Amino acid sequence: MQKMSAMNRKLIQNLAETLCKQVKHFNKTETECLIRLFNGLLGEQAERRAAHGLDRVKFRNILHNTFGMTDDMMMDSVFRAFDKDNDTYISVKEWVEGLSVFLRGTLDEKIKFCFDVYNLHGDGYISREEMLQMLKDSLIRQPTEEDPDEGIKDIVEIALKKMDYDHDGKVSYSDFEKTVKDENLLLEAFGNCLPNAKSILAFEQHAFQELHGH
Repeated sequence: MQKMSAMNRKLIQNLAETLCKQVKHFNKTETECLIRLFNGLLGEQAERRAAHGLDRVKFRNILHNTFGMTDDMMMDSVFRAFDKDNDTYISVKEWVEGLSVFLRGTLDEKIKFCFDVYNLHGDGYISREEMLQMLKDSLIRQPTEEDPDEGIKDIVEIALKKMDYDHDGKVSYSDFEKTVKDENLLLEAFGNCLPNAKSILAFEQHAFQELHGH
């Protein structure tokens, strides 16, 4: 049986009503399920930290175990993209809003999300250094004679040539948006930061199981 949630049912319903008006892709019942899941995850966290929301460790576990992410830097960056107020915790509102884009976002929403993830320094641009850093982590090292970093530098130059419309040596949001709209496959050009269809389905079945006659 589901454990008694930290908030009683009425509070959850009220909160779900408020949140589903602010979030595009979940209805009220789905939002309620996500709030209950959030409370369950908080219950597994130490009390002191649970008061603030989901911490980085707990959230990274979800990204790793549920969505199959393995790259440390990418998981930290996805955490930052969810944590809109930068307080190092994900609140229930940030959880529902983040999942809305993560699981069911439109192309525009996903472009914005991926850009936020790749913009490691939060300055509104993806720089050559950021690209190098991300690709270094996400590409599988091949035991070849040549220095693997050289190959990555070549990829970065190709990406810049393709994406940097205003030729300022870095990729702005509008550069990134133009590129991805032309070629959707480049949405996750610098590392996997969105879940695949299979893990989305598994997560939704788990989160919304009571809606599917469980």
